[in-house]
Amino acid sequence: MTVNSVHIHSILTLRPLTLLALLFLLQNCRPPLPDQAPAYRIAYNVLTDTLDNYDIYTMNMDGSDKSNITRHPDVAWTYIARGDRIYFLSDRDTCSRCFRLYELNADGEDIRMIYSVRLADSWMGSRDQNREMIVCPHPSVDSAFHIISSSGQLIQRVVIPLPFARDPNFTPDGQTILFRGGERPSKRDSLFNEGIYSIRPDGTGLTRLTRYPGADTTAKWHDYHAGPPIVYPSGDFFTYQSMQAGKYSLYATSITGDSTWKLTRLPQEEGWHSWSPDGKWLAIETFDPNQTQFGITLMGWPDQQAQLLTDSSFIYQQCPVFVLESKTN
Repeated sequence: MTVNSVHIHSILTLRPLTLLALLFLLQNCRPPLPDQAPAYRIAYNVLTDTLDNYDIYTMNMDGSDKSNITRHPDVAWTYIARGDRIYFLSDRDTCSRCFRLYELNADGEDIRMIYSVRLADSWMGSRDQNREMIVCPHPSVDSAFHIISSSGQLIQRVVIPLPFARDPNFTPDGQTILFRGGERPSKRDSLFNEGIYSIRPDGTGLTRLTRYPGADTTAKWHDYHAGPPIVYPSGDFFTYQSMQAGKYSLYATSITGDSTWKLTRLPQEEGWHSWSPDGKWLAIETFDPNQTQFGITLMGWPDQQAQLLTDSSFIYQQCPVFVLESKTN
């Protein structure tokens, strides 16, 4: 007999012990609860003083418990987090803005240098459950992307047949590299023609995926036509910031480059951003048109309900990424 077939009258006439037994049965026959949602924190970069001192902060998804986890007089800047590890560029123990790659956990502990080669100020990506990463060396070191192991060993150079290439990222299957490329070495060149490209890790199959609207003249030379490509966890599309119609907004393009659409419609300017690993959240750097105040906005996906998580304690609060709470918690 199922519980639903028990008549109300029968329940009311049951003896107390029988009623207790039935209540126990009801409690223990409930369907199992779904797995607990991942405990994400948001890591982001903060200019903490006027001396080019950037620190990495983390906070809860509701904006509470903000914490400086680096506390070092260097430039520390994260572009990527995987699991409970945050990967960041730092110029500690070297010349100003001479970046190396480091990692630490969400509590700011277990810091170590991963790659001692000087790197450009560039986004990066990972594949194979973070066993391999792709990074962009400083132009004085190499013009090719480097695929490295998690222990910092160079695995492969990826030569890009363009005069400008930055911000490499892997698709989820690790078989394609997306990056921001230009047809001239400098953005100051009117023929720079910035766009998002794809290429195979062996250096073949270079394909342009985005093109800036030809009739739009609102972007200045230093503005992004297409910012760093951020791949949605399913691998179906990637997202990027673009100055179009006089405003920075987020756009999306299918992974094949066949279709492009405007992703979000916040009233603020929208910049660097990242997706949560489960694809349910989008953390966005938002700012005013004059770029006098930067903050972190969290948006649910696909409902696009948005909430500003930061205040005006600092002017520059940028480049959010999702990180799991440290396993030591």
